[in-house]
Amino acid sequence: MLSRSFLRMTTPTSNTFSSAGVKTFQRRRTKTSIVVAYDDKDIVQQNEDHQTVKQEELVFSTENLLSRPARWEEILDGIKIMRAGRDAPVDTMGCEKVTGLLVPKERRFAVLVKALLSSQTKDEITHAAAGRMQERGLLSIKGLCEAEEATISEAIYPVGFYTRKAGYLKKVASICNEQYDGDIPSTLKELLALPGIGPKMAHLIMNVGWADVQGICVDTHVHRICNRLEWVKHAKSTPSHRLNTNTPEETRASLEQWLPKDEWNSINPLLVGFGQTVCTPLRPHCTDCLINQLCPAAFKEPIKSPSKSLAPMRMKALMPPPSKKDKNSPKRTYITTNVDTHAVEESIVQDTASGKRTRIQTLKFDANL
Repeated sequence: MLSRSFLRMTTPTSNTFSSAGVKTFQRRRTKTSIVVAYDDKDIVQQNEDHQTVKQEELVFSTENLLSRPARWEEILDGIKIMRAGRDAPVDTMGCEKVTGLLVPKERRFAVLVKALLSSQTKDEITHAAAGRMQERGLLSIKGLCEAEEATISEAIYPVGFYTRKAGYLKKVASICNEQYDGDIPSTLKELLALPGIGPKMAHLIMNVGWADVQGICVDTHVHRICNRLEWVKHAKSTPSHRLNTNTPEETRASLEQWLPKDEWNSINPLLVGFGQTVCTPLRPHCTDCLINQLCPAAFKEPIKSPSKSLAPMRMKALMPPPSKKDKNSPKRTYITTNVDTHAVEESIVQDTASGKRTRIQTLKFDANL
């Protein structure tokens, strides 16, 4: 386990992300077929007629499959340190946080419902919707079978695609009641056959509902972070040119090639919470991240201002256009000042490039020009 001081003192060289100092394994360059299941019924897709699970065979060359990435254990330990506070939404409102349900069958069904609702929806909204369903007697197979779709839709609003999900929930409840004796399917294949359930949800339900880890649950946070860390790569990558994976399923297939299986269950909530609090989709908090010296993507995207430290930045302020009487003066004049990010009230300065006077909002800061 890395200490916080160790992580901060680590200073990478230009070879930080090479395999120097890391034991690697030479593999024979043979072809291996990997079957990856994916589902056209994903909530994002608009075509509701595709209700069958497809099988696509992806052929990987073993020379493109990742051996364990350099210093991955240090990176993982650093993320665990940052997540020790368990202060992310997933820690209190994730699919495994189902309260007040003591009967195993009811708990498993509630996990399935929350997993289905979670697609394209924040944890806070999903958790609140599940709470309303429970209050109205809809967080059960019997309750959903007896309710109208409009009633279900009203209860789960404003989750993403709530109208479509209401229909899925009613169909799933009917199938579970008629075919599984009031329980949910216990295999990955059977879960994938349910309306509205894709691979990510199916693995999550197996992991949380049945405590049966058959694969890694990869959502948008896990997909994004694994590519930023270069823990995964597309099958068409070459030794000299790495390509990002395009989908969560490609990420899952690549990640499962090297990540120890005892990390498969915990990696999802770990990275989801990390993605919610530090490695955010837009403006990641690289300055506050303990592993920024080990991350290939650190500071390469627009970043969030540090929460505590005072980091000066360079800001250009557009001066008003010169008077028309002065023909020799430039059309625009720029000045550059050091501005403390915590002393600036966010403003928008527009340059119309028209030569006319532009209204400039006041920048509220104290700076020595």
